Amino acid sequence: MASINLVKGQKIDLTKGNAGLTEVIAGLGWDPVTAKGFFGRKKQADIDCDASAIMLNEEGKLVKDSNLVCFHNKQSACGSVIHSGDNLTGQGDGDDEQIKMDLSRIPADVHKVLIVVNIYDCVNRKQDFGMIEKAYIRILDGKNSSELVKFNLSDNYTGSTALICGELYRHGGEWKFSAIGEGSHAVHINELARRYS
Repeated sequence: MASINLVKGQKIDLTKGNAGLTEVIAGLGWDPVTAKGFFGRKKQADIDCDASAIMLNEEGKLVKDSNLVCFHNKQSACGSVIHSGDNLTGQGDGDDEQIKMDLSRIPADVHKVLIVVNIYDCVNRKQDFGMIEKAYIRILDGKNSSELVKFNLSDNYTGSTALICGELYRHGGEWKFSAIGEGSHAVHINELARRYS
């Protein structure tokens, strides 16, 4: 299956057309905006963006703290959602951080996995997503790493310190993906997660 590019607000069925798809990877990437320094040299600020997964119930609530998978809690209690580790700068090609999900092992009371990114220590560093470019989220087949879906986060997110990128959700026995792309403000992932408690 060829990768499908989504735009904000679009939804796609992940498992219906992909028989046997149970393992997926949410890959997130971003680059610091390049600015001109002295003598025309290019300079990039180190911006520590952190990808996280918030596992929500049918009412859209975070039931337990272990359902927040992030840089300080790299695996859900059930073991179905695992964070790849923290990328401190966003430098380099390819995904900066990945979140692996075994859809067949996600507990029945979890109806939605929200994928978010926030800027670590954004207040002290005076950083926001206006200083980030080429941000995207993509969903890969966990067995062969082939790209199923990609959503480029191309809106102007100046002033936002958190991004609600997209969500995987259950619908009629299948898993779907929704491209959200909303900016928000949260000084820490725990603050963002509390909004769902």
